[in-house]
Amino acid sequence: MNWKDELSTSGANIKTFRQSQPDTGAGFTALHDAAMAPGAVGVKEKELIALAIGIAKQCIDCIGFHMKAALRAGATREEIAETISVAVMMGGGPALMYGAKAMEAYDQLS
Repeated sequence: MNWKDELSTSGANIKTFRQSQPDTGAGFTALHDAAMAPGAVGVKEKELIALAIGIAKQCIDCIGFHMKAALRAGATREEIAETISVAVMMGGGPALMYGAKAMEAYDQLS
């Protein structure tokens, strides 16, 4: 999979949806911004949590977008790998398959 192309396509699809449903788009953005703001838990840690949930829930787009955000927040390959291990523990075999995709995303997006 080419992660840059995948995220470009996903971003275009989200933009189209937001144009047809601006209130939903704005509401989700507000929720995202509030949840991901730095607080007792830092932004990098929140992005790693979101990445783990994306893996466990088998959401390709979530993996890609949160991988990019985790990289911007300073996550290392080792932190990503440990996050994937936790996601696999919580999500079993399917999470292992999506965790492998997440490592591919790291390698392509870093």
